[in-house]
Amino acid sequence: MSVRLTDQPWLTAASTRAVMAALEAAGGPGCARFVGGCVRNALIGVPVDDIDIATTLKPEETDKAIRAAGLKAVPTGMAHGTVTAVTERTPFEITTLRRDVSTDGRNATVAFTDDWAEDAARRDFRLNALYADADGQVFDPTGHGVADVKGGRIVFVGDPETRIAEDYLRILRFFRFFAWYGRGEADPAALAACRERAPGMGRLSAERVSKELMKLLSAPDPRPAMAAMDGARVLAQVLPEATSCAQFDAAVDLTADPALRLMTLLPADAEVAKGVSGRLRLANAVRDRLMQAATAFPSVDLSMSDAAARAAVYRHGVRAVMDALYRRWAEAPGRGDDARRLLRLVEDWTPPGLPVGGRQIARLGVAPGPETGRLLKAFEDGWVADDFPSEGHAERLAALVNRPRE
Repeated sequence: MSVRLTDQPWLTAASTRAVMAALEAAGGPGCARFVGGCVRNALIGVPVDDIDIATTLKPEETDKAIRAAGLKAVPTGMAHGTVTAVTERTPFEITTLRRDVSTDGRNATVAFTDDWAEDAARRDFRLNALYADADGQVFDPTGHGVADVKGGRIVFVGDPETRIAEDYLRILRFFRFFAWYGRGEADPAALAACRERAPGMGRLSAERVSKELMKLLSAPDPRPAMAAMDGARVLAQVLPEATSCAQFDAAVDLTADPALRLMTLLPADAEVAKGVSGRLRLANAVRDRLMQAATAFPSVDLSMSDAAARAAVYRHGVRAVMDALYRRWAEAPGRGDDARRLLRLVEDWTPPGLPVGGRQIARLGVAPGPETGRLLKAFEDGWVADDFPSEGHAERLAALVNRPRE
């Protein structure tokens, strides 16, 4: 049955037509087709963020064709056949049709081809091996891609173990695509292959693994995929520190933040957070959130007073306390009223600066040195414990200076 993309602004945009016209001027009609995610998403009405194009033109020919049309060409991966065309500030990644010559589970040596079926055969999943021409006519070389998209099935192209052996990252990609596009039960053959090949993920770079993991955790509801990962022993391979998924399951209903979802998979331990962040080479911002929330966690609970909440914010920061509150809420999903009240308080409160310093202590006759630090610390502790009073600072400080040392 013929399938055509309709009502797709990106397909009819002037920038898209300019790129396709440039390629067809060099290689003739049909030498270029949209491929992968843009076709898949268009079929199910999901927004299209990236536009990838496959072509029979060799990389040098692609580069020349783009430049001849007056468009910007960026040689982003010539050795692997990729040139990026940029027009109207929109990038189009254009890659020559390829076939794998050899693979080692991490990188592939490729050869260029003009055979669309060969190019499709080296792709990961049938729903990603879809092409469409400039008019939106869809081509489905595997014969199952369109049905998989519409049925929410994530099925490898050909033999799952062979596809995984070519690149072990495809294990995580399977669960990521299942989280975003899958419905019903995961493909049994794919799960079995992922389970069998999971140890091979040790060959992958930490950056590739963490990127896929964070994309998976960003899905609207990653719980079925995470449960499938756990059952296939893939979660233990990627995140051996993960504890019970119960808090994670609850957290998915509370937040779409992937970093917060990740921390609910881990024990509230700053050293564990540091170890995970280092091993997976997580972004510094994510690492800091994991560690700071774990440090704040013991000081936070859903029964705390407003004063205690303000004290926690002063000691640990707004973001860390909010993250810790979400963790507590995931522990006790039924206490939403308490959690929401505290989250509003924390978000709306701005911690004041310490109202005294070394100069005020010096005026009381204390010589600069360790005693100044001790007095400032004692003043701060009392000021925080009393919920940040705005007056009486001089009297409080004088009392500390004049208090006999024990």
